Amino acid sequence: MKMKRTNIALPVFMAALVSLLAGCANIGNPSGGPRDEDPPRLVSANPPPGSLGVNRTKMVLQFDELVNVKDAFSKVVVSPTSRSVPRVSSLGRKVTVEFDSLAPNTTYTVDFADAIEDNNEANTLQGFTYTFSTGQTLDSLRISGRVLGARDLEPAQGMLVGVHANLADSAFTTERLLRVAKTDDRGQFTIRGLAPGQYRVFALDDKDNDYRYANQEEDIAFYDMVISPTAEPAVANDTVYDKITGNPDTVIQRPRTRFLPNDVILYRFNSEKRPQYLTKYERLDSTRVFMKFNTRAESLPCISILGYPKGTTLGALEASEKLDSLVYWLRPELVRDDSLTIAARYMRTDSTGQLREFSDTLKFFTKKLPVKKHGRKEIKISATDSIARITTSFRGAGGGSSQEVWLPFHFESEHPIATFDTTKVSLKILVDSTYRSVATAPRVLQADSLSPRHFRIEFPWEYEQKYRVEIDTMAAIDIYGRPTRPFSQELNVRPASEYCSLTLMLSGLDPSMPAFVELLGSGDKLERTALVENGRAYFPFLNPGKYYARMIEDRNGNGRYDTGDYSTLTQPETAFYYPKAFNIKKNWDKEETWDVYGTAIDQQKPRAILKNRPKQGKHRNRNEQNSSDEEEEEDGLFDPTRNPFDPNDRGSRNRGATRY
Repeated sequence: MKMKRTNIALPVFMAALVSLLAGCANIGNPSGGPRDEDPPRLVSANPPPGSLGVNRTKMVLQFDELVNVKDAFSKVVVSPTSRSVPRVSSLGRKVTVEFDSLAPNTTYTVDFADAIEDNNEANTLQGFTYTFSTGQTLDSLRISGRVLGARDLEPAQGMLVGVHANLADSAFTTERLLRVAKTDDRGQFTIRGLAPGQYRVFALDDKDNDYRYANQEEDIAFYDMVISPTAEPAVANDTVYDKITGNPDTVIQRPRTRFLPNDVILYRFNSEKRPQYLTKYERLDSTRVFMKFNTRAESLPCISILGYPKGTTLGALEASEKLDSLVYWLRPELVRDDSLTIAARYMRTDSTGQLREFSDTLKFFTKKLPVKKHGRKEIKISATDSIARITTSFRGAGGGSSQEVWLPFHFESEHPIATFDTTKVSLKILVDSTYRSVATAPRVLQADSLSPRHFRIEFPWEYEQKYRVEIDTMAAIDIYGRPTRPFSQELNVRPASEYCSLTLMLSGLDPSMPAFVELLGSGDKLERTALVENGRAYFPFLNPGKYYARMIEDRNGNGRYDTGDYSTLTQPETAFYYPKAFNIKKNWDKEETWDVYGTAIDQQKPRAILKNRPKQGKHRNRNEQNSSDEEEEEDGLFDPTRNPFDPNDRGSRNRGATRY
């Protein structure tokens, strides 16, 4: 019998063809394989790194993958500095640096910081530097360290750090920094290409890109010792790992060079000096005029009112602590005047930067409110509204009934008070469901001479008691002749079991140095302040929670933090952080010891409240190609066992550093 042959090859072929076409339709890289996490690597350069006698102005760097130069203008710095900024660009695997001209017999350093990254994964090449010389000598000494915020010990990121060979104080303000670097995300810096000699070190938040401290609004830092950089031989340990197990296999020692000093600490501060001038003035309403100055004022303006008898004052003054914000509550006769012209004499900064007395004529106009049209509808004014127009009132400043046992009760008036009969203020305590007058009359005081509307009641409150503050009708009369309405507010004092306390026993301090401790909440928020007395700072009546602590060496003993001033070579007051958090529970009395120098200064601030945190997941291989010497990173910059502020224990900073 004749058999019919079945063709099974065709369906198999068609299935294979469809599969192949589907695969071809998906164009791109094949899936799988490890993610590229390595930064770009320099494979060649023209001229090569470390070249001598260079006379060309265009340098080409070749990398092992496609690269970008990110934010070249702000991140890449070139030493020595000059008016003409080199042009930095990238194309494919090449990075090009073009100079307009080069100085003879000079070592040039192009510090890319973290500007170079690969094109696909944005892996950053950290701290890459390219160096060459136009002479026959390559200067290779370095100065390394860190810039920290003086007040908060925050790493100063992206700050310009440089040196002057001219040791005069004026060099920082009149000359360009000689050789520079920029701080990384940890606030660390390395100034390279230094010749043997003496230098002064500065840091500058260079807003106008002139490489000098010509603008007092810029943040700065300066080192108060002259530095002579040196180098010494050292040994580095390299650990070789087993490729299969990932465990350490062998440790190889190799020679290297250590550059000193490598632990210079600079404290960033702002002098808080601003040009003084009147920034704003206006009439807030018929009763108030407002004046705003650009910065702290040492004295109040002298004011005369044109069109009124000599000696006529504006009225009651309500001012900020710095006297930079002034509110004048106008006298009754001035309230009725829709326009006021005032001759004011105040201190203003002139074109030479000096404070001079300046005379100004200011005009204030009452703002006209829109008139509402009600047609023929009759408008009725209630008795309550009528009374409110001819009286004034008090109100509690806290906004609630809870009263802290250790604080006064604060209250305020609507308008400045002319007379106040404090005997009409009574304080009562709840006894057997009835409020009864306390045995000792409370003290009623004006909060501040510059706060004519604010008052406080001082009294030894008892835990877990209820009080009532009462102020009689017409107890006070404001400057417009309006009496106060009656006032009453109940207060609840919290029980003792809800409070806790913290005692800090500090060691390592100079007993003759005044100091205070600031208790901080999350985000470095200031909660409380306590003086250090006999090595002890005490914080009673705390709410339960997590706290941090910062100590200030109060050199002038004025009880507040003071910044630095380069014009007088005054460093900012020194801040220290307790390196951990305090977790305090209800009804706890916690005591902690604090060795102020027990932790290196750059490691003190707890990471939980650190704002300028180092970048995560970025490679820190500096991959420096211009020298066979390795970086200091493997050793760390700072020795935690030394005292960073003791002049007899400055580690490597004493190596070639002298007090200026």
